[in-house]
Amino acid sequence: MSANFTAEVFQNQYLASGTGLVDAVITVSADSEVAAGPAPTAAEVIMVDCSGSMGYPRTRMTEAIKATGVAIDALRDGALFAVVAGRGDARMVYPAQPGMVAANNQTRAEAKRSVSTLTPEGGTAMGSWLSLANRLFGGANAAVKHAIMLTDGRNQHETREALVSVLRECEGNFTCDSRGVGADWVADELRVVASTLLGTADGLEDPAELPAAFAAMTEQAMGKSVADVKLRLWTPAGATIRFVKQVYPQVEDLTARRREVSARIGDYPTGAWGAESRDYHVQIEVAPGGVGEEVLAARFSLVNGDDVLSQSLVLANWTDDEALSTKINPRVAHYTGQAELASAIQEGLAAREAGDEETATAKLGRAVQLATESGHEQTAKLLSRVVDVVDAPTGTVRLRRDASNVDAEIASVRSTKTIRVKKG
Repeated sequence: MSANFTAEVFQNQYLASGTGLVDAVITVSADSEVAAGPAPTAAEVIMVDCSGSMGYPRTRMTEAIKATGVAIDALRDGALFAVVAGRGDARMVYPAQPGMVAANNQTRAEAKRSVSTLTPEGGTAMGSWLSLANRLFGGANAAVKHAIMLTDGRNQHETREALVSVLRECEGNFTCDSRGVGADWVADELRVVASTLLGTADGLEDPAELPAAFAAMTEQAMGKSVADVKLRLWTPAGATIRFVKQVYPQVEDLTARRREVSARIGDYPTGAWGAESRDYHVQIEVAPGGVGEEVLAARFSLVNGDDVLSQSLVLANWTDDEALSTKINPRVAHYTGQAELASAIQEGLAAREAGDEETATAKLGRAVQLATESGHEQTAKLLSRVVDVVDAPTGTVRLRRDASNVDAEIASVRSTKTIRVKKG
């Protein structure tokens, strides 16, 4: 299995004498042979918002029903699954009683018949939906556990604290992709669900986009072939880990999720893997060395149980050659900018919501500047929906008075999506 995973380190290992801050980006890739291996057991829970607002317009509910059917059809034979209706509480749609069933032609047809009877009524309490999903997964003997959560509105019938409390209970038990549809969902709520549960978050303006989105999420989940992979970081005595972040395909700070293996070794969760590639940025402070000295600053491994899937080394060499020590690795610089871009968008939109136009203009202007510098064209297009760009290279912008709420929420929810360094 380990031959199917590769790791490549991007860093400037040369440090000036008397300094000790080491930055490195590690690209980890799993090739197609990983996906071609024996499929692990899998379980899927689909949480469909059935609150009253899903009926305005009615196409929201009809497309959600269609999308759930598409997701059910995308389940591989034998995968366990369940469908939950989310309102001010959570109720089983299929099977009728709490539990999960194996996907086959008969259960798929039964599930789609049950889903076709869903009607919009009641409120929104996402924590109750996730709590039921957590109980369902708790009774499922499966290696890969994945959920889809769809909502069209704000989590208005429970407190933020209640949602966060439920998410803490769910963390590590399953992954969850959260999606918003329409114009009234809240980016921050989708992100906190996806971030805590190692999934993705996105918003869809047109309900007709739901079937394709549900198909993509389910197919990706069914394509995972190595479950519960952890990033393991060894550092020398006296070293301090400043942060550990996934920086591609989206920014996700893993620093606080460390689980101690020993005093010098810690594990960080990454979830399940299929044929894919991800980038991680680690920053470590080591004891400063003398000119000509070299040390191992970190050993970076990807592990699955007792199996080491890939391994790479992060080095530090001290030099008095200023040309060497001041050179910034392009990939490290790129992802530092991408992380700043995500923060600038989120902070700018939060300031806009709060009525602080000066801060909003400054932050969103900086975001436009960073998006332009990095070649992040999709983010630049999203930002143009909330600001008029006067001069992109300098970040000169004006807030748009005609920007809608959904324009801002889509820009916010997609702010963590990153791109890789352009070749050349």
